[in-house]
Amino acid sequence: MEKETNKVMKKLRKYYGKTQPTVRRTSENNSPFKVLISCLISLRTRDETTEKITKELFDRVENPKDIIRMSQKELEDIIYSSGYYKNKTKILKHVSKEILDKYGGKVPSNKKELISIKGIGPKTANIVLSFAFNKKVIPVDTNVHRIANRLGWVNTGKFKFEETEKALEKILDKKWWKEINTLFILHGRKICVPQSPKCSECIISENCPKKGVGKRR
Repeated sequence: MEKETNKVMKKLRKYYGKTQPTVRRTSENNSPFKVLISCLISLRTRDETTEKITKELFDRVENPKDIIRMSQKELEDIIYSSGYYKNKTKILKHVSKEILDKYGGKVPSNKKELISIKGIGPKTANIVLSFAFNKKVIPVDTNVHRIANRLGWVNTGKFKFEETEKALEKILDKKWWKEINTLFILHGRKICVPQSPKCSECIISENCPKKGVGKRR
């Protein structure tokens, strides 16, 4: 199986190159806090929208204290276009306060502490660990979960993201653990979409046992 996964990952890397979604690009500034905040804002939000929002936000804030000091309305106005802005504002403020009160203003670098903060789930925790702390983890979102199941790499139930993560750890070379999230997100948005995936345009269709099934083209 590892030989097969290596083949697929190499094809995707060659096709998509070094293009990275917004949240991953944020990690280039080496700020775990900004990676975390970007990830929380990006929920159900397009990359270009997240990029615009975080650019404006990070022109004004650098750390949890800055988020806490910002008024509710000001923060809501900045992240309004991300959708669910009221709930996201509450989460951003709560997470910032927890980081400040419990961890001295520094984002925890282990999963147990990260997911102990309400508003941070396993996927967000792994993105922070992978892209901000360079830890060997696999961030699993809906795209990674869907494509891994379609390829037959895993056989996990709907929304069983943690099961998918554990299954992938057993078959995927560690050199791909960080990259799989970016590549599968790009492929899942462009080709392997939830409904009617574009199998005729897919560069890994020959590696997919489910190509052309049902409504797939």
